[in-house]
Amino acid sequence: MTKGSDASPLSYGKSKSLWTWATALLVFLYGPLLSVIFFSFNDSRRTIVWEGFTLRWYAKLFQNDELIAAFGNSLFIALACTLFSLVLGSLSAYALWRFRFPLRTTFDSTLTVPMVIPEICMGVAMMVFFTRILPWPIGLSWPLNLGPIIISHICFSFPFVTLVVRARLNSFNEELEEAAKVLGASELQVVKDIILPHLTPALTAGALLAFTLSLDDFVITFFTSGPDTVTFPVKVYSMLRFSVTPEVNAASTVLMVVTSLITIVALKFQSDDLSPSKDR
Repeated sequence: MTKGSDASPLSYGKSKSLWTWATALLVFLYGPLLSVIFFSFNDSRRTIVWEGFTLRWYAKLFQNDELIAAFGNSLFIALACTLFSLVLGSLSAYALWRFRFPLRTTFDSTLTVPMVIPEICMGVAMMVFFTRILPWPIGLSWPLNLGPIIISHICFSFPFVTLVVRARLNSFNEELEEAAKVLGASELQVVKDIILPHLTPALTAGALLAFTLSLDDFVITFFTSGPDTVTFPVKVYSMLRFSVTPEVNAASTVLMVVTSLITIVALKFQSDDLSPSKDR
């Protein structure tokens, strides 16, 4: 901004060039996703040629037993990952917030490693771990055969829960805890009646975040899955290897809708979590 200019921060919203660039960016980011959704209703096996509106690809999708079984695997893995990630992440956040112990800084830094390393590196590491270091038994019945995938998903999901829960704990008013103890509340009562209600938005957001991360993960799952442990993203990828059909577009649309809804809810709770706490 030049000296003497009458431009203000609000005036940038009237800039045509800014709106043009913003529109182009949105089209670049979401255009391909919208095209997948659009052509999932195409009454033609040729993906890029529109021949009319139809829902038959969705009907065919829900009649595909292999795809339904793969979605069941993904759903069970996501639920198990969410449960364990919520427990481990909450306990880790509470320990880092409450206690001072040896190697605390190292432990805190280590938690960020699964969030920053490339997924393919973690996928290869998990594959080597479950094939060489701690071989997982072959031929186990469902859901024990999903063990390597579940453990791998927990390893990269629970640090995200720790991050969300710890942010909420940092906004906790410790005067409430001191007042409760003065009135005779035990440590367990303080945690149950004061800290846990304060953490409810963070726990919900962390659980939804872990569920979303697990449900749509492909890279790590691809390296740790077997022929009888196919998940929904891996199954969709196997369908793409032959051709991109409207059925693949329909499957991709279902996955995008599910993950988008869960992400919106998670972001809503996370925004409540990061907002300044109000005294009750």
